[in-house]
Amino acid sequence: MTGTKGEFLQRAYALDSTSAAQDLYSEWAASYDQDLSAGAYASPLRAVEALLRHLPSAVSSEQAERLTVLDAGCGTGMVADCLIPSTHLTGQSFVVDGVDLTPGMLDVARDKDLYRKLSTADLNEPLLIVDGTYDVVMCVGTLTKGHVGPKVFSELVRVVRPGGGLIVATVHDEIWESGGYKAEVEHLESGGAVKILSTNEFGLIEGQGKGGRMVVLRRE
Repeated sequence: MTGTKGEFLQRAYALDSTSAAQDLYSEWAASYDQDLSAGAYASPLRAVEALLRHLPSAVSSEQAERLTVLDAGCGTGMVADCLIPSTHLTGQSFVVDGVDLTPGMLDVARDKDLYRKLSTADLNEPLLIVDGTYDVVMCVGTLTKGHVGPKVFSELVRVVRPGGGLIVATVHDEIWESGGYKAEVEHLESGGAVKILSTNEFGLIEGQGKGGRMVVLRRE
């Protein structure tokens, strides 16, 4: 079965199982970038901008030459599309690994040749990644209706390095409180695992100022 962009979005927000998500994104992979770009989808660029704003106070000069990044729920690689070119503007270089549920989406990302490594992973399950592996973890567009629950934050925190590693994640504002994401982030801060640097509202679509929450955490 195939569908239009609107049909794909309706199905995405109604997902209720991992297998349904795999089926949907396998069908959508080929036109995903085109569909979201046509809709002026802004989350990847806004997340990269948020990361760059917080880097100076989050990393030491020794680490500034090359930062390791995990793109969790990388899809077709739209975050790397924005992150890698930023090096030419900022001088900050990155090496990026990506994980995603759907092999078809990873195939599209792989063709862009922006990632060091790409592999399949279900973000609702523990990640097969050693503690403290990455300087930065980004999770953009996956914390939305019918996708990945709030407990993923503890895994994102686990795999980022202690003592200043950054987590940048977007959460759909409609479920920010009702879905338990706000409570989970606050729980991690109260337990001393992270410092909340931002939960600001931002526009999911270019030209809009609302729809999502930009969550930036620093691992303590």
